Amino acid sequence: MIYEEWGPLGGLVGTWESDWTGLDVAFHNDKGKIAETPYREKTTFKPFGPVANGDQSLYGLDYRTAAYKHGEDNPFHTEVGYWMWDSRHHQVMRCFMIPRASTLIAGGTVEPDATTFKLEAVLGSNTYGILANKYLDEIAKTTRFDVTVTIEGDTFSYDETTVVEHQRHPAIVLHTDRNTLKRTSWEA
Repeated sequence: MIYEEWGPLGGLVGTWESDWTGLDVAFHNDKGKIAETPYREKTTFKPFGPVANGDQSLYGLDYRTAAYKHGEDNPFHTEVGYWMWDSRHHQVMRCFMIPRASTLIAGGTVEPDATTFKLEAVLGSNTYGILANKYLDEIAKTTRFDVTVTIEGDTFSYDETTVVEHQRHPAIVLHTDRNTLKRTSWEA
């Protein structure tokens, strides 16, 4: 299927799944230290648009993702949000919320035919920024988010780093997640 209006995001349309290829490296409150968690994941991207925003025209993907630990039926991580493409300004944006009451908008300049691109968000930015509830802002403040995405046919990979100033860890925590998913359906 062709989704030209979605630029570099057109290749993400559909349902994607991974086996246990995902790796989450993060501070574990229950262990009091940084630890690794292998995971499987399911993500759906449903196209919509155009969205008229004055002179700006956006094409988007409504997305939902869930990551699961071995032997668990309930996900340990979920996200809901949008990936957006602004063809006039060559901007890809990813806006999402996680159920810890934190949200972000990451973005970057991307060529329309790119198959690999990077998005970022920084605490305090008025455009591509990060927000959290009061508790997280005090205990585990997220200051930066970067993600590199690669789309090659029916394979989608990402490598992301969330920089966290955690009160229970003496150093800055680089919370990383990386995974490679395969398209299982063009339907979301």
